[in-house]
Amino acid sequence: MIRVEALSRVYGDFTAVDRVSFEIGQGEIVGLLGHNGAGKTTIMKMLTGYLEPSAGTIEIDGHDIAQTREAVQARIGYLPENDPLYPEMTVIDYLDYAASLHGVAEAERNARIREAIERTDLAAKATDPIANLSRGYRQRVGVAQAILHLPRLLILDEPTNGLDPTQVQQMRSLIRALAEHATVILSTHVLQEVQAICDRVIIIRNGQIALDASMNELRAGKRLLVALDAAPEQALPLLQGVDGVSAVEALEGQEAGYGYALNLAAGGELFETAPQVASRVAEQGMKLYSLQPERRDLETVFGEISAQ
Repeated sequence: MIRVEALSRVYGDFTAVDRVSFEIGQGEIVGLLGHNGAGKTTIMKMLTGYLEPSAGTIEIDGHDIAQTREAVQARIGYLPENDPLYPEMTVIDYLDYAASLHGVAEAERNARIREAIERTDLAAKATDPIANLSRGYRQRVGVAQAILHLPRLLILDEPTNGLDPTQVQQMRSLIRALAEHATVILSTHVLQEVQAICDRVIIIRNGQIALDASMNELRAGKRLLVALDAAPEQALPLLQGVDGVSAVEALEGQEAGYGYALNLAAGGELFETAPQVASRVAEQGMKLYSLQPERRDLETVFGEISAQ
């Protein structure tokens, strides 16, 4: 669906985005995460065609944005961080205006507006002036305009910014529903949003990709946690001798037996190393109480990357 290669953007002596490459498949919800100034918004502007790259290529749905900008933009729905709504217009009038800007044919316009209103649960507010809407409903109007033309790619910049907890939950549900029909890129600095919604996360640091991983890969980490009946003087030499293990750390506070954390060597895989650990333990006649990958959360990983 999306293919980005060596994408860069330079402003004088400052490099905002530095040789970024990634691919995103149809129907994925991908979180673009980073501190303010990391380069997230610059990447999104280049993806939408509003900003020309200094170098690199962008392909969306098989179209090179440099060659067919209008064709690419017709496939994109975009919700900017501060959605430029017209407060004096009613919701339905604004959506009619937005549909015309998106190039929706007049014969299809009413049906598209009805569908967008239904999918964003705006029916009760359709004839209200936008000025009278809460922050949550304004965000819904922004999403509605972004999906009027049935985009293949939906880019949402801070979609839950300023929402209360109930509105946040509603927006999360809406984004999941939208992903049934489109690929979604969610840009945010709120870790909880990525963790709650996304299938995958791309972390941007100083204009470069610091991490690109599925949420399952991220949570699994690169350490195995083992609980045995053997004390460190017996277990440490055994575990350190397993292929693919670079270091072993004794842990405290185990409910049963003795705990150890096994760091994997570069290129090591959990699914290859774990059976070897179990086999070596069994060969020595030790009791294996548990063997599992270390579970990490996004906050831990983001903190590690930020500290680099």
